Amino acid sequence: MFRPIYLDHNATTPLDPAVLAAMLPWLESQYGNASSRHEFGRAARRAIDEARQQVAAAVNAHPTEIVFTSGGSETNNLFLKGAAAALKPGLLAVSAIEHPCVLKPAAQLARQGWQVRQLAVDCAGSINLADYAETLLDRPRLLSVMLANNETGVVQDVAALADAAKATGGWFHSDAVQALGKLAIDFRSLNAAGVHALTLSAHKAGGPKGAAALVVDKRVELLPLIAGGGHERGLRSGTENVPAIVGFGVAAELAAQRVAELAARLRALQAKLEAGLARLGARIFATEASRLPNTSYFAFPDIDGETLVGKLDRAGFAVASGAACSSANPEPSHVLRAMGVAPEMARGAVRVSLGASNTEVEIEQFISALQVTVGRLQGLTAMAV
Repeated sequence: MFRPIYLDHNATTPLDPAVLAAMLPWLESQYGNASSRHEFGRAARRAIDEARQQVAAAVNAHPTEIVFTSGGSETNNLFLKGAAAALKPGLLAVSAIEHPCVLKPAAQLARQGWQVRQLAVDCAGSINLADYAETLLDRPRLLSVMLANNETGVVQDVAALADAAKATGGWFHSDAVQALGKLAIDFRSLNAAGVHALTLSAHKAGGPKGAAALVVDKRVELLPLIAGGGHERGLRSGTENVPAIVGFGVAAELAAQRVAELAARLRALQAKLEAGLARLGARIFATEASRLPNTSYFAFPDIDGETLVGKLDRAGFAVASGAACSSANPEPSHVLRAMGVAPEMARGAVRVSLGASNTEVEIEQFISALQVTVGRLQGLTAMAV
């Protein structure tokens, strides 16, 4: 029986069986509104409180620092727009390799009087420290630098960056969506260094879609995106998604318990994968930087990434393209452009992101399928010349 092999865990992860088991009662018999005063509601409130404690413990934060949201995009918008609304317009500095859910809110704030500056990165995808130091001279009021990049897997030293920004008095935020379950996260340590807020998302670490959190220093003043009944300390009104929040709590707890063992296993699989990619002549991006243990981003000269992804999908392997393409206006990855990668090479980018279920045999099967697929595409390219 045909079983496709999933190699796209940075996009989303399978729901952990223990997470599903914890969620099921809240999808069936336990249906109370957590704001209700009767036992159904009180039970839901207790479940949310327990999940808040689980998420907080997973990243060494205090439960009162956890604000539940619906996803990473909402969370990043909540911090950027919420903090901006509580401040006079000034300089907002974001890295050039942020996810669109940071870059687009920043662009919206630019139309509201904020000066937005994109922090440059070097050819390996790490923050350019000279450019960063120059930006700090202009005393940004808000800064956002992601902990781990969703495309390249590059891990930034956000503690050092935040420490350097302390003298500016600005609020420092980091999108840590890709880090949960792959890296140990210590908000208390990061907060001491100068990080004021982190974004987390459940479905990147074995949890359900529809649950995420802003981990935020209570000294940071935010105005809510959603006004209403005053849920989540008044920062995110709306009836809570109890099943998803319960699932997030269990997923975060499991992620923290398993992170060291899983990271080591993923690193070994990543090394095997990249040895195979090198033998086939692939260019692997960001190898000079610190990276997530599960992410490999690569391209082959003169082979379109979308085409390669489609061929691999038909061969039974789910991977991702690095390009945001349309037939009318193909655009190479903004992350690779920021790293100085030539557009023709960037358009060929393909991402493999490994997860807990992947095996050495699957890596071997993928490399074999890739060799055949790339050989055929190179043959077609040669015939077209």
